[in-house]
Amino acid sequence: MGARDQEREHQGGMKVQLISAGAAQGLVGVLRERVARELGADIEGVFGAVGLMQEKLLGGAPCDVVILTRSQIDALVQDGHVQAGSARDLGAVATGIAVVQGASIPDVATPAALRAALLDSVAIYLPDPVKSTAGRHFALVLLELGVVSQVAQRLRPYPNGATAMREMVQAAPGLAGSVIGCTQQTEILNTPGALWVAPLPKALGLATVYTAAVAARCTHPAAAQQLVELLAGADAATLRRAGGFSDAA
Repeated sequence: MGARDQEREHQGGMKVQLISAGAAQGLVGVLRERVARELGADIEGVFGAVGLMQEKLLGGAPCDVVILTRSQIDALVQDGHVQAGSARDLGAVATGIAVVQGASIPDVATPAALRAALLDSVAIYLPDPVKSTAGRHFALVLLELGVVSQVAQRLRPYPNGATAMREMVQAAPGLAGSVIGCTQQTEILNTPGALWVAPLPKALGLATVYTAAVAARCTHPAAAQQLVELLAGADAATLRRAGGFSDAA
């Protein structure tokens, strides 16, 4: 795409279509104005559980940039759905425990302590245990801790972690007892009223690397690659760390 073509698109209000894991929603949000200023484009994004987002991509939804787990992006490159050489890691995100701001902070430092906190709770908020990264992992954690039957009626699953955290914050004042949530750190930090407590105990922990890349059917390839570089670049490193990303291994 030539400079004149890009200029015409900028003047027409170019939109970069984004399909993204919910883990990156906060980062995209804080960079939106910079994208508009430097790329002359608006981001039109959809965010959610990685399984659902991959289904959207494969189902033909408009997409210039896709953000999913590194393993998903690697597979999509192999299958021809993502442009080879376009991918950049954003960083690793821990899955952990949240409570509502102002609530007592539970001890979750060890599997035994986490088990006790879960059994003491009256409601447990989590993302989709089938299609989300954190939800699938947390379902395995509950199994490992041997509390599935005890807490089954307290589980409050939602389509993604961001929604689960919002619902936790809204519902907590009306619930008599301890309320707890589990999802990825980025989603907790991006939810007003939610408080990040700690990652899951080391023996049960999960850190997921997220990667941005240009979709194969991209409409605006130059702007899409610029967006990927901006999200993953050194200039945004402080924002990524503040939002819950750590350096990818």
